[in-house]
Order: sequence, then structure tokens, then C-alpha cells
Amino acid sequence: MKNLLNAADNNEIVERINQLTNQSQAQWGKMNVSQMLAHCQQPLKMAFIEKGVKKTFISVLLGSVIKKSFLGDKPFKKNLPTDSSFKIVDERDFNKEKAELIQLIKGYSEGGSTAIVGTKHPIFGTMTPDDWGILSWKHLDHHLQQFGA
Repeated sequence: MKNLLNAADNNEIVERINQLTNQSQAQWGKMNVSQMLAHCQQPLKMAFIEKGVKKTFISVLLGSVIKKSFLGDKPFKKNLPTDSSFKIVDERDFNKEKAELIQLIKGYSEGGSTAIVGTKHPIFGTMTPDDWGILSWKHLDHHLQQFGA
């Protein structure tokens, strides 16, 4: 299983991000490439801060089951619903968002598991550093495939 905490897996994701241009087109979904880069930063930031997270009705009922599915071998499905706090609808600067995303990604491999202090996810509940590394890699992979990278 690929994991952002692994330097080689981390570098692979950064190389794929570097393939994107401001003109990259989505193969599905509503976001443009700059919005996608901003969107992908949101869950990465959650891993770097210890923050109280409100549990949702879905997380209480199905959080652990959904977590196992998302951390498994299967890739994310296209057009999954997005948490409203992670939706990016305004226009963003491609170069700024790309640089900020890469900086966050590199924080995983440079800081290692000790950099991941967030222990709660709004849907999946308790998360280990490895959970964050795997989930983050899969989320980034999903969106990079969305834009052909």
C-alpha cells in the first residue's frame, strides 16, 4: 500500500503534480485544476494539527466500516461526495496552490510520522500516522488521475 510517509511514494506524487499545467482538464467532476490543488490541501492540513473534530451522524454509524474501505486496496470511486468544508468553488492561482500542496506533501516524508499529530478525522474517527499517509496518498492519486497525471 502506498503511503505519503514513504519518501519514494511521496516523490512519485510530487512528480505527478509537476506534470499538471494551468490548462490541465478534468476527466470528471466540477473542479478546475487550481481548485483541485487547493482542495487536496485541506485533508493534508488536518493531519498536521490536533483539532477537535465534530462527529457526524454518518461517522458514528459507519465511520469504522467506511474507513476500512477507504484504506483498502481499491482506488476511490469517481464523483464521490465532498465534505462541504473541503469544497473549493472560487478561482485560485495555479502556481500558488501547486507550491503550497507540494510543501504540505513533502512535510509527510520530511517530518515522518512524528509530524502527523492529527488523530481525528470527521468521518473515519481515530487515525494513526500510517492511516493519514495511506488515505492522503489515495486521495491525491484519485485527483491526479482525475486530471490525467
